[in-house]
Amino acid sequence: MHLQRSGNLSLAAIVNAVAAFFCLLFLAGLFLAVPGYGQSLTGRWTIAGQTLDNGEESRSIVELKQSGNDLTGQMKNRDYSVELKGTATGSHFELFASWSQSRPFLAGDLMNGELHAVLRGRRTVVAKPAAAGDDLPTVSYIEPRALHNVPSNGLAKTPPMGWNSWNLFAGRIDDATVRTMADAMVSSGMRDAGYIYVNIDDTWEGVRDAQGNLQSNHKFPDMKALADYVHSKGLKLGIYSSPGPRTCAGYPASYGHEEQDAKTFAAWGIDYLKYDWCSARNIYKNEQLQPVYQKMGDALGATGRPIVYSLCEYGWGNVEKWGAEVSGNLWRTTDDIRDEWSSMIGNVEKQVPTAPYAGPGHWNDPDMLEIGNGHMTEDEYRTHMSLWALVAAPLLAGNDVRDMSAATKAILLNKEVVAIDQDPLGKQASPVKNGDLETWVKPLADGSVAVGVVNLGATAAQASVQASDLQLAGSRYSARDLWTHTDVNFANGAYSAAVPSHGVLLLRVDAK
Repeated sequence: MHLQRSGNLSLAAIVNAVAAFFCLLFLAGLFLAVPGYGQSLTGRWTIAGQTLDNGEESRSIVELKQSGNDLTGQMKNRDYSVELKGTATGSHFELFASWSQSRPFLAGDLMNGELHAVLRGRRTVVAKPAAAGDDLPTVSYIEPRALHNVPSNGLAKTPPMGWNSWNLFAGRIDDATVRTMADAMVSSGMRDAGYIYVNIDDTWEGVRDAQGNLQSNHKFPDMKALADYVHSKGLKLGIYSSPGPRTCAGYPASYGHEEQDAKTFAAWGIDYLKYDWCSARNIYKNEQLQPVYQKMGDALGATGRPIVYSLCEYGWGNVEKWGAEVSGNLWRTTDDIRDEWSSMIGNVEKQVPTAPYAGPGHWNDPDMLEIGNGHMTEDEYRTHMSLWALVAAPLLAGNDVRDMSAATKAILLNKEVVAIDQDPLGKQASPVKNGDLETWVKPLADGSVAVGVVNLGATAAQASVQASDLQLAGSRYSARDLWTHTDVNFANGAYSAAVPSHGVLLLRVDAK
């Protein structure tokens, strides 16, 4: 069949143009049919949370404003408030928290009038348009008291040692598990090595009764009975709370109930309190850390029970300068540790400016031990233990002490290394770098020194220790390798040894 021309436009061109037009209409229809395309994300959205172990349901409100492709807003719940900023392309959006641009805080798509997203790269959530009654409880502001020095409780003359539940169990901790861990602390030799605190971290909390007394939830049916059991093993029991309305996991905390909760802890037989800033950041500024922590220090002292006071404020507010003034026995100088080399080394390096403030009864805390949790090498775990001992850090194991490998036991139960940490002089080591080798020197009560040489490099290196660098009084030297448990030849005032990548040479050197 032959196509006829119509003026200068062929019939074929007309057919092609019509086909192209309908093709564009079809594609546009597909594009517009994408759920959420063309809708604005501006508005208030509710994310239904998980049901907590105390029966409460957590909930978050997301408030967004869209201008073109730009998104700004805020996500808040009972625990925290986060400023968000990001972009929207079609139905897809990505929102970042102000402190991190490496990974979206909330990212997903607008589908059928709902936000289907991933929160913090971990949890899938659905946010629905907020109803009129979807508001968070309001919290009345309580003005902190004027500053004063809280009398020392006289505890923790050496860095506290024990075990904490969070690194291994997080929200899965319960009464039965704590009992089995206490049993294992005894049978494994941990208790006899000095690890005496068994500390329950977050998610034990229930709700308050009609008188405002905080109850434990169903996972801990009788906290007093649990404390009695732990005490019967020659151990001590620790617990967790926050100066904010909610703990970091969203459970009721001690805001406005400090004296009441301190009395409850004392009545239960609690020996140690970890007090985590958490939702207090939504109420108070960092400049108010000291008076806020002071309030619980006063409350614990008023109970008359000896309770070690552990401040967990991530190193904010120059805590090392005032922690002891609120009767704090230890204070976090870093963010949370992770079971990886970079996190461990990063945390211990942050101890350097805090060294002058460490001493009997008040310790800088680079966070818990990760030894035995499986994501570092044995050499790295030996370095971890060595550095925590050199900087006089609390030794709070975070592994499963019920099932430890021989290598993990050898590290945690090394009495010679533990003795460096527990030295009564209470001095904190500081480092001197020489390329990939970093040398830490810690004076000890008997006049000797502990020397740790860490290989930060990717290959083995030869480490050397010179007596002239140790400021020892005397000319006849002796030295002992604390990991091989052997005396080494230091007669000429020097010693060298090969140190593997991320490994450590740890010596105790004396002079007469």
